[in-house]
Formats: sequence, structure tokens, C-alpha cells
Amino acid sequence: MEDLGIIASMSRKGNPRDNAVVESFFSSLKNELTHHRSFINQHQARSEIVGTIEIFFNRNRAHATLHYTSPVAYEEMSNTARLKCPKNTG
Repeated sequence: MEDLGIIASMSRKGNPRDNAVVESFFSSLKNELTHHRSFINQHQARSEIVGTIEIFFNRNRAHATLHYTSPVAYEEMSNTARLKCPKNTG
């Protein structure tokens, strides 16, 4: 991995929750898209997975960690709140 410049993504010693959000995401993706079906080829699988992530997960699906909004809606709310906050002038 080091030769290829890949950083291992593993929990730190004594902290099993480091990857909890990512593990939950992949569990949801597998349960909602891939476990119950087969794909014709790798191209079809990749296309449907990317589409599911970009369209459904990011724009429509409510996420508990984001107060049951989609990532896109949550980001828009955060940006709106940031614009409404007066800047600290020091």
C-alpha cells in the first residue's frame, strides 16, 4: 500500500468507531441496491452504484446523522445559516 501511496483506513487502537459513518453507508448501499440483485457487467454495476449515490443518497435519502435531511439539503441549510451570521469583525 505504501508503494502505491495508499493510506490504510483502519480504526485507531481502542477506537472502533473511527469508520462508523462509512461502514453504515456501505451497509445501506449494499442492502438497498446490491444484495438483492445481479448486474450484467462491471460497467452496469458501477453506473448504477454511482447513480444511486449521486442522485438518491446525496439528494433524496434522509440521513440520521444530518438530522434526517439529505446531504445536499443539509449543506444548503448550512450555507444559508453561514450567510445569515454576521461576520466577526474582531
